[in-house]
Amino acid sequence: QVQLVESGGGLVQPGGSLKLSCSASGFDWTYSTIGWFRQAPGKEREGVSCLSIVDGRPEYSGSAKGRFSISRDDAGTTVSLRMNKLKPEDTGIYYCAVVVIATIQTTCAPQSFDHWGQGTQVTVSS
Repeated sequence: QVQLVESGGGLVQPGGSLKLSCSASGFDWTYSTIGWFRQAPGKEREGVSCLSIVDGRPEYSGSAKGRFSISRDDAGTTVSLRMNKLKPEDTGIYYCAVVVIATIQTTCAPQSFDHWGQGTQVTVSS
């Protein structure tokens, strides 16, 4: 079955960097889209960045653009999110998720994704 395991969260000062990793297995990557989502305290889960495996196209939220970078490793089993210039508002639980068969209707929004990891906490604070 699909397994997604996140790692790399932690406490970082404003302006710092973190790299999150998602080890993914149990599905055919060919037509999938994989993404990172954030849930801040008291807020709904939101898309941060997604990667279409079909065309390699990354997508970023407005707040992530220019600061975050999503990538897949050469072995094709891990998707990472490099986060730079972190701000307190980046604080939250970060989830990795995948939709195995992406369609033209797939967007970088939680409702498009059907398999989720357990999440990793990111806290940006001085």
